[in-house]
Amino acid sequence: MSAQLPVLYESQLSSADIEALRAAVAALERQSFAGRVARLAGRRMGLVSRPLPPQLQEMAGLAAQKALTTALRVALSSLEGAPQGDTTRFHRRLAALTGGVGGAVGLASLPVELPLSTTIMLRSIADIARSHGESLRNPETGLACLEVFALGGHAGDNMLEGGYLAVRGLLAKSVSDAARYVATRGVSQEAAPALVRLVGQLSARFGVVVSQKVAAQAVPIIGAVSGAAINLAFTEHFQTLARGHFAVRRLERIYNPALVRAQYARIAREEGYWDAPLNA
Repeated sequence: MSAQLPVLYESQLSSADIEALRAAVAALERQSFAGRVARLAGRRMGLVSRPLPPQLQEMAGLAAQKALTTALRVALSSLEGAPQGDTTRFHRRLAALTGGVGGAVGLASLPVELPLSTTIMLRSIADIARSHGESLRNPETGLACLEVFALGGHAGDNMLEGGYLAVRGLLAKSVSDAARYVATRGVSQEAAPALVRLVGQLSARFGVVVSQKVAAQAVPIIGAVSGAAINLAFTEHFQTLARGHFAVRRLERIYNPALVRAQYARIAREEGYWDAPLNA
């Protein structure tokens, strides 16, 4: 039996890849969805970040879980057929349309509108993944697309120390277990413990952004900011996160992942997204 050849990586990031990583750090760490909506409205709206009333909070949480359960089914079955090319503008228009319909009907439409919007966003995220060299035939890529929905779940303009890397670390075992299950069982069963656990973790963080979206739609002070505009900002937020996420994953296929993450942390601190270590 022949010995397995070691994986060979480049030893240092090129200057071009350092700049690509710098852009990815900015995409992943710079702005929350609440901050994006505040800019859209031309003012800082702390109301968007305040806790929702319990009834609306429960509705947002259930809608987030339903949306990601639907997205999981799509991610593991039909992403390979997603249209090729840069479809981000097309998906933004679709998202704006669904948001406009939801805005006309009101918050009661969220359990129907959110799974549709999330699936539209997932298609766009898959296209971004493919543009960074990912194979949509690989179930692990579908799960990496779903990870994007967990990356925006922070309340302030900046993530806490560890930001994106911390979230990936928290999700790593659940993603690995889910990928192993799908690889061995083929067609996914949504009730499988590995998949239920992953959806639960993802929806807990995705629900934060959904709550901010609901809060934005419920705040009368927004006035002219329509459901379509809010949904457009919602979609653009996750498209931005996806570009950063898959840029990092591309670099991790070229270089030692530990090296990429160390450089990521260095850039995040230098740019002020994370606090410097106390012993620095």
